[in-house]
Amino acid sequence: MAAEADEPARREPAPGSAQPRQFIVTVYGLYSRTEGGWLSVATLIGLLADLGIEAPAVRSSISRLKRRGLLRAERRSGAAGYALSDEGLSVLREGDRRIFRRDRATPGDGWLLAVFSVPESERSKRHLMRSRLTRLGFGTASAGVYIAPAHLYDATAEMLRRLELDGYADLFRADHLAFGPLEEKVRQWWDLDQLELLYGEFVRKHAGVLGRLPDHAAGGAERGAFADYVRVLTDWRQLPYLDPGLPAELLPEDWVGIRAAELFFTLQSRLEDSARAYVASGLSRAPDPSGASVPSTRRRA
Repeated sequence: MAAEADEPARREPAPGSAQPRQFIVTVYGLYSRTEGGWLSVATLIGLLADLGIEAPAVRSSISRLKRRGLLRAERRSGAAGYALSDEGLSVLREGDRRIFRRDRATPGDGWLLAVFSVPESERSKRHLMRSRLTRLGFGTASAGVYIAPAHLYDATAEMLRRLELDGYADLFRADHLAFGPLEEKVRQWWDLDQLELLYGEFVRKHAGVLGRLPDHAAGGAERGAFADYVRVLTDWRQLPYLDPGLPAELLPEDWVGIRAAELFFTLQSRLEDSARAYVASGLSRAPDPSGASVPSTRRRA
């Protein structure tokens, strides 16, 4: 699962302002791959209704994701639906590694440098290079030199090859030797003030879900667990792309990102199974061939 492939990872709107298409990406990332990457339109409408999103907004957002190359229209057993494209599957696989990664880098792990030069005549590729490196979580050391924790090598190399940008870049493994405190450099390379605001908003918005966990554990409460989990994950999945696991030793004392991560993984462990059971109960019923009906998941209490 990942941040959307067509949107920059920096300066996302604060958690709480997620768009319908972002919820759809979350639902596909969590539940479609057990169905071969496909979900019916009826199922999507029913599940998004549990999040308070109306059917026209779902249909419009699905069409937008199709135009952006993440989904492709496909009918199965007469039912209208959409399957993940190869691009969509690739984006979600990379996102799985990032979003559900618990460990932060350490100063001893070293750094990954992406050094690139794109001719002025290919300005669009230069913009694409910068935006995609930023989206992966790179900080800007200087013009044409981007930096990230070393563990991002595989994801970066795959992205450069997939977009045919590898001919314009070199990747280096590096250590910081001199000059000046590395903590100050990290603050220059990444917008930690913005990160602090976003992490803080995530904690403020979702800490209350902890109080609802006993209700979710009760019989028949899977619907609430599903709605909470999708909202939590949709807000969370933007953040690991802004903070690519920066070493805790180089971050401000009592960094709110640590608390935000603890909250997310606690909620994931407590909500995931109930949410999946709720979705599975709807997927087990064949959708209406017209793709217009609301599946049983919507009608459950």
